[in-house]
Amino acid sequence: MAARRASMWPVVMLLRSGAARRGPNAQARRRIGSKVFTEMHERGLVGDVFPQASIEFRHLLESRAQTLYCGFDPTADSLHLGHLVPVMALLNWQRSGHHVIALVGDATARIGDPSGRTTCRDAVPCDVTKERASALRAGLERLFRNHVLFLWDGGLEKLGSMTMLNNSEWYDDLAVVDFLSGAGRRFRMGTLLGRHSVQRRLHSADGLSLSEFTYQAFQAYDFLQLYERYGCVIQLGGSDQLGNIMNGHDLISRMHDDHVYGITMPLITNVTGDKLGKTAGNAVWLNRDRTSPFDLYQYLLRLPDNDVERYLRLLTFLPLAEINSIMNGHRKQPEIRNAQRRLAREVTLLVHGKEGLESAKRCTSTLYEGNLEALNAMSDQELREVFQGAPFYEFLLEPGTSILDACHRINAVPEGRRGFELIVAGAVSINHERQNNPSQLLIRGRHVLQNGVTLLRVGKKNYYIIKWLSL
Repeated sequence: MAARRASMWPVVMLLRSGAARRGPNAQARRRIGSKVFTEMHERGLVGDVFPQASIEFRHLLESRAQTLYCGFDPTADSLHLGHLVPVMALLNWQRSGHHVIALVGDATARIGDPSGRTTCRDAVPCDVTKERASALRAGLERLFRNHVLFLWDGGLEKLGSMTMLNNSEWYDDLAVVDFLSGAGRRFRMGTLLGRHSVQRRLHSADGLSLSEFTYQAFQAYDFLQLYERYGCVIQLGGSDQLGNIMNGHDLISRMHDDHVYGITMPLITNVTGDKLGKTAGNAVWLNRDRTSPFDLYQYLLRLPDNDVERYLRLLTFLPLAEINSIMNGHRKQPEIRNAQRRLAREVTLLVHGKEGLESAKRCTSTLYEGNLEALNAMSDQELREVFQGAPFYEFLLEPGTSILDACHRINAVPEGRRGFELIVAGAVSINHERQNNPSQLLIRGRHVLQNGVTLLRVGKKNYYIIKWLSL
């Protein structure tokens, strides 16, 4: 099985210019082995191994750099927090010198994975799936790029290669008859029908469509193609993907009489035990236009104490000894939330980079600490992200504009005496400073910040953002 040169993300091409199966140098060989598997197991990143972890499996890991893959179906145009577990798994294998493939299932997404669902997925037009796949690839590339730039200091030559693929590469020109007469002959109906995800749907009120039933065969075919093209021998997937992984193992075993393996990973759940994701309606997205760096940071900062250690192990590269030290300190002073702060820092840095982390901290300081300096440095985008739903206005700043004039222009206070009295009573704040003089003219540097912004609040929660344009 000659390895074909992989189409790689440009930055990662600098790490490994050769094909994904090329063996490591002597130094890398000493680093590669079962150590990464043991550490990932300690972190909780490993659930089941199929077939069961054995001497042969450990020998495979110790023999040379292996190629692993994980698939991501573009059912939305963004990854969410639940996807970070498989991404972290890929990154941990890559950090140990193994080669990883992130496969975007732009073709299989049109079929729909029935795993974990009680109803059939809605049909999605091909052009929409392609757009989502492109956005998903961009999100994956950003994560791998941020890892190299901000969280990896071991030298580029020590990282394994990363390959990004779409499975339409082999499905676009594959006729259904060719698929059924080729790989289709190796599948056994008894095995396919016996999978838990299939049985659950077969007995549900909505039933199981033919397209969804074939999903497991197509995912198995993905594994076969990656095995034949790139020498991939390990598939990673969530714990709900074990049945699909077993099908891929069976297909490759029948066609090539070779050993391949699957490794499952835990699913991230919320406090009620529901899987985080789009289907459950509780997704924390990794694209800024869906969930801002500030909101991601705050979500992790508010994480319950019972979950924070598990998240530190799953979603950061902090050494386990350091995590234990952080948790020991956290148990002594849980009110400071140092464990959550460290988690929020590490995850936000991976997802949004250094600029995104600084934005999240700046927004946090502005909203919860009333930091005028941080407010002064905020961009229009950050203001809209922090004060979601707050009206945003743009006006020319005319000389002689008073606080009462500004309030009236945005309908923040009633006309007449009532509006005047609200300001006198201190119900209006500008840039975190309470006002009580309706006739006070707006002063640059105080009421109008250097970024041209006035943050006006009436009462406790009614925010208004004014962007003043110079004459």
